[in-house]
Amino acid sequence: MSTPALDATPSLPVLQLFSLKGQTALVTGANRGIGAAIALALAQAGAHVVVVHRSESTPTTTLDAIKAQGFPASVVYADLADKEQVKSVFSNALEVVKKDSGGERTGIQILVHAAGIQRRAPAAEFKDDEWEEVINVNLSSAFYLAKSAAQHMLANPSGSYGKIILLGSLLTFQGGLTVPAYAAAKGGIGQLTKALSNEWSKQNINVNCICPGYIRTDMNEGLLKDEVRLRQISERIPAGRWGAPEDFAGTVVWLASAASKYVCGECVVVDGGWMGR
Repeated sequence: MSTPALDATPSLPVLQLFSLKGQTALVTGANRGIGAAIALALAQAGAHVVVVHRSESTPTTTLDAIKAQGFPASVVYADLADKEQVKSVFSNALEVVKKDSGGERTGIQILVHAAGIQRRAPAAEFKDDEWEEVINVNLSSAFYLAKSAAQHMLANPSGSYGKIILLGSLLTFQGGLTVPAYAAAKGGIGQLTKALSNEWSKQNINVNCICPGYIRTDMNEGLLKDEVRLRQISERIPAGRWGAPEDFAGTVVWLASAASKYVCGECVVVDGGWMGR
């Protein structure tokens, strides 16, 4: 009996390696910012994208943008701070995509957990409920979703295959200031990525992490409005500018596609050179 091993990179013309045609991707945090750019990029690369919204009142901007470009997309609902709702997301997404595709799609090959929240306060004053909320949304939900994804991918009768992509941060490597819960969660994402990759790589499931630097999104609104901090941060970025959500399109398509087949357990930093300083 042969030892399980990761499949070889397909022998295809290089641009075909990046195609996601025929695949389905489940994306959390897709209603704005980096998650929205990721969802659109995956759709443009050929995937049927299923976005996760907190409720039916969540703006459908991303879903509408994908459909407006002629790509298929679906939606499921879950509060990612609620463990029981998180545990049902993957099975609900499977049902929705099967229904929306007329039964043509019965699997999900790509999971991207881009959802995240931030709470700021000195550690000695950090509220217990805010600690738990940040850890649940940013870290615990990542594990529950990845576990559900792997169970589905490993049960594929034609052989397991899948791509799991988590979102870290510069705080996967650094401690930050007045963000103890966020730093703990993003540090945990880095280690979770490695731990899951160690188990699942040989079973043909790639687990990797994208770590954004300073990006112009709603989460950084406070920093962007602070003239002193904005100047200090901007001067330290070798690229000479803050990042934009669109800067993640190429990275996520690469990690979701066969082009990154031998990339396992990595934390890919997209930061304009910040970590190189």
